[in-house]
Amino acid sequence: MFSKKIPTPHAALKPWSDKVLTAEQAVALIRNGEHVFVGSGCAAPRSLVQTLESMDVPPADIELLHFMTVKAFDHDDQGHCLTRFRHRTFFVGVDMRQAVSEGRIEYVPMSIARVPEMMALRRIPVDVALIQVSLPDAFGYVSLGVSVDIIPAALAAARLVIAEVNPHMPRSMGDSTVHISRIHHLVPVQTAVAELDRVPAQAENVQRIARYIASIIDDGSTLQVGLGYVAHEALQYITDRKDLGLHCDVITDAILPLLEKGCITGAHKSTHPFKIVTSLALGSRRLYDMIDRNPLFDFQPMDAVCNPITIAAQHKMVSIAQAYAIDLTGQVCVDQVGGEFYSGLGAQGEFLRGASRSVGGKPILCLTSTSSDGLSSRIRASLPAGEAATIARTDVHYVVTEHGIAYLFGKSIRERATALIELAHPQFRAELFAQAQAFGYIPKGQTLQNLHAYPVEEEQNVTLKDGRTVMLRPALSSDAQGIRDLFHHLSEADVYTRFFHHVRSLSDAEVERLCNVNYENEVAFVATTGSREDAKIVGQACYFIDPSTNLADTAYMVHPEWQANGLGTALQSCIGRHAQRRGVRGFVTDVLHGNTRMLRLAHHSSHTVQVEKSADAVHITQLF
Repeated sequence: MFSKKIPTPHAALKPWSDKVLTAEQAVALIRNGEHVFVGSGCAAPRSLVQTLESMDVPPADIELLHFMTVKAFDHDDQGHCLTRFRHRTFFVGVDMRQAVSEGRIEYVPMSIARVPEMMALRRIPVDVALIQVSLPDAFGYVSLGVSVDIIPAALAAARLVIAEVNPHMPRSMGDSTVHISRIHHLVPVQTAVAELDRVPAQAENVQRIARYIASIIDDGSTLQVGLGYVAHEALQYITDRKDLGLHCDVITDAILPLLEKGCITGAHKSTHPFKIVTSLALGSRRLYDMIDRNPLFDFQPMDAVCNPITIAAQHKMVSIAQAYAIDLTGQVCVDQVGGEFYSGLGAQGEFLRGASRSVGGKPILCLTSTSSDGLSSRIRASLPAGEAATIARTDVHYVVTEHGIAYLFGKSIRERATALIELAHPQFRAELFAQAQAFGYIPKGQTLQNLHAYPVEEEQNVTLKDGRTVMLRPALSSDAQGIRDLFHHLSEADVYTRFFHHVRSLSDAEVERLCNVNYENEVAFVATTGSREDAKIVGQACYFIDPSTNLADTAYMVHPEWQANGLGTALQSCIGRHAQRRGVRGFVTDVLHGNTRMLRLAHHSSHTVQVEKSADAVHITQLF
């Protein structure tokens, strides 16, 4: 942590007084036509930038190059960036958004992890580097502080390196030090490092997404979280997890609650165990004080942090990225909103691919189902002009909205479209379904029944008699293949007792009746086991309400390997509670005389049971 008495930069730089210049003297060394790199994030060298912008006779035809900047450039009351120069940026942050939309700043859509090699090849030329660093230590080393990212590559490429030396810049640990001999000129400053406060999201749809994401993060996972506010919110719901690790391109104040509660240990990380590996910090003074001289944090260049091989080697690597739109085949847009460039690619592609190859890893894309005004769906039949596919459908695994979670990897176009329509806002599902059929993604014979929001509160984990655990949840139309697989695992006797005749297969219409229900007079639940990306349906229960009697006809299927351990009872209790909450009077079931399991299940019910026998079957009525 910083001591209360902060040394003056001039005194600390006395041994290198021959390198010390004023900001005015330093920027005067920039030549006409040069490419000038500006340090990143909250470590952007604001004094140098503002001095350059205010020169009476600035160097002609220079280009400012940067990853992202925070509060580095002045803006007028309308949000216009007050810059006199051409810019080239890899990230469209708040500082740059208006100027990019006006065509005054060029946005380069490429992974930030690939920029260092392009600088080395001079395909991205750097002549001058303007950076901000800490005070030097006794050995003449300064720290790049809260922004290492692509700065080492810029320093290696530049003919001239000018650094603001700021006693308020924390000394980050790791591969973040530079010897003063590599810096041509030093400009003493004594200003607060720029801060970027995190504002917690209040919207209920964002909270629901965050809770969904949190539900699939396991103890011992290694996390990377993009800059999106939805993704960051998920961290607030995992403060009960143990031994989490961080391997991130960027960290923010969102990690502080996890640190304070002891959730982050990095004990299970495959590389750099017990360390938080990152390249850039965007946050408050509180975060910076946590970083200062703290060996827990290991700052490395962006190309090292974002190496897909390193990412894939992490234990249970979880990458959480925020998207702005996705089409029904799984193509994702992450850097445009309605045609306007917004944020950038960062290194999200590397993290998603790396997480997908990590043992136990989870690549997660999240987005709200509608635009902020609720007037348009972010799940599109196809991405329109102005929303380019920046993440290929082949790299998409988990997709999360406030209406649930879909797992797309390895799925067909029909399965993807069906699953994503169920993640869309109900008001847009019918239109998306019709468009999907028009494109040939979904067969003409398939129907859309469920126009309700997915009831996450109905999900429950149940431990059975033998200790195994299943999740009981509402059925989705995308469960069709899982239902068919369950059917084909039933014995001939089970099929006969369930369907009252010998059936060799289920038609598409019959499968749909068991999972594609409207949740009004038709309701279905499934029991699943395994992870969400590899979930297997081992049980199914449904009920169909007769409006003339307000009684519901029920039916069940249970995988033979999961019978006789309480799963049937759990399914009956689940749909029974659901029906009672909806005011249904009770259940009716017809079973064969030899179906002892169903007869026993009915008699063990806590409700009033009436039994009527006929020559062919037993008619059971359970009144709530």
